[in-house]
Amino acid sequence: MPHTALVVGASGIVGATLARHIADQGWVVHGLARRPRTDIDGVIPLAADLLQPGALHSAVAHVRPTHVFFSTWMRQATEAENCAVNGALVRNLLGALADVPLQHVALVTGLKHYLGPFESYGQGALPPTPFREEQGRLPVLNFYYVQEDAVFEAADKRGFGWSVHRPHTIIGYALGNAMNMGVTLAVYASLCRELGRPFLFPGSAAQWNGLTDMTDARLLARHLEWASTCAAGRNQDFNVVNGDIFRWNWMWQRLAEYFGVEPAPYPDQPAPLETQMQHDAEAWSQIAARRGLVEPVLDRLVSPWHTDADLGRPFEVVTDMSKSRRLGFLDYQPTLDSFFDLFTTLKANRVIP
Repeated sequence: MPHTALVVGASGIVGATLARHIADQGWVVHGLARRPRTDIDGVIPLAADLLQPGALHSAVAHVRPTHVFFSTWMRQATEAENCAVNGALVRNLLGALADVPLQHVALVTGLKHYLGPFESYGQGALPPTPFREEQGRLPVLNFYYVQEDAVFEAADKRGFGWSVHRPHTIIGYALGNAMNMGVTLAVYASLCRELGRPFLFPGSAAQWNGLTDMTDARLLARHLEWASTCAAGRNQDFNVVNGDIFRWNWMWQRLAEYFGVEPAPYPDQPAPLETQMQHDAEAWSQIAARRGLVEPVLDRLVSPWHTDADLGRPFEVVTDMSKSRRLGFLDYQPTLDSFFDLFTTLKANRVIP
């Protein structure tokens, strides 16, 4: 019998890529979101609000998943509110599935497990790089920890397996997401080319010169499937990155070549995208009309604040993947190919010119 998956957050970068991947592998896939996508072959859309327990219970009453993949969150004004709301998302979902004999629940979080949440991001005593799973938690509020504890508690009571997946910055195809560096950089580069502006790295000198890594959503999808279906992945937490490392001073040159723009020299200080792009809405609307693009509203495509947060870090961020390798997950994805594959898809779908 095929596995049956409930992918929570199925309209996002992670969820949509995962849903497509496991559907292609023969899984029965239900894709849950407040506004679920209906254009992914083999995925059954399911509309539900995780903060409405009664309606959520009704929405999933007919679904009997063997596996749950949780890849969504809701940003709040403070981390205390993040903990309350995002912990409730997990608890409500697992509560609605209380009578379902689940085999595995996989939770996607990220490197803020090691770096701290946005309101205390990179502050205090951070663990040394490369980040390793055994470094544990920081002594701060963090909604990732609350979500993990909700999964652990339910797993202890009900006997299903769990896995926690911590990607670095995720690159993949999805539109309208709060955290989307790949699309944001593609739109920024397109604006620079169309308007004759310098292609200026927005981040810190530490990011420009230091080592870093990223996570392709397609590799993350394979990692999620692997951990949820093999004994080695049961009840484990994992970092998950592509497997290569790079410096942005090398990557920026290659991105510039792809878009046919000249990379500007590194400035003396960061030049955040929120500042560079703050008056670009009308220019993008005009470019979209002139070039026949599908989305003329800039704010629906880009997330400058998140890209600035990643590229503006004043310290090196690089991730150890040894745990997964030792346990049998050996996939590798060149990050440059991740960018180029995404850009090619964006062009083909008329998202960028």
